[in-house]
Amino acid sequence: MECRRAARPFVSRGVCCKRLKEGGRPVIIFVDFEASSLGKHGFPVEVGWAAEDGTEEGYLIRPAPDWQEWSAEAEQVHGIPLERLMREGSPHEVVAQRMVEALTGHDLYASAPSWDGQWLSRLLRAAGLPRHALRLRDTEEAQRQAVQAVLEGASAEQVEDLLQAAQQAIEAAEVPTHRALDDARRELRLWREVRRRAAEAAASRV
Repeated sequence: MECRRAARPFVSRGVCCKRLKEGGRPVIIFVDFEASSLGKHGFPVEVGWAAEDGTEEGYLIRPAPDWQEWSAEAEQVHGIPLERLMREGSPHEVVAQRMVEALTGHDLYASAPSWDGQWLSRLLRAAGLPRHALRLRDTEEAQRQAVQAVLEGASAEQVEDLLQAAQQAIEAAEVPTHRALDDARRELRLWREVRRRAAEAAASRV
């Protein structure tokens, strides 16, 4: 089902704008940003998130007026021209507010939390929101917790072997696109692969 909104806040990439679960236990969600530059004044140009319950969203971000730093090298990586952001991007404050609305109370993970956390903080501050309204943890933490939840008593070596095998399987199957939603989906698939391998290891004990 395709979701359409008059203000066009949603990236037109076949994403369904289902809401995340309200109430109940927190949902594990993988978040990814693309940025204009890795420099001191770089800013987020795209954000995407993919949740364990199947919900996902992705947005191009129209720069705030004082966001100026642009790197041609970064553009070559993510392939998003500044002109497209100005034409198709959602206002930064709209994206920030949507993130707070959708993600508050859930367990948020990123593959590079120091960088992604920097872009998240910049986005929230520019929208006049508390920069710690949302916090990101390392994706590897979610992976380790998944193994330990399924494979009780796993040794550190077993955990490392499972994580490495899952990572290799995902890397062999696909190449990162360096687009926010695609990369968030990839982290979700990796987490599910870790859980699958842990479940197989647990079953082999019986």
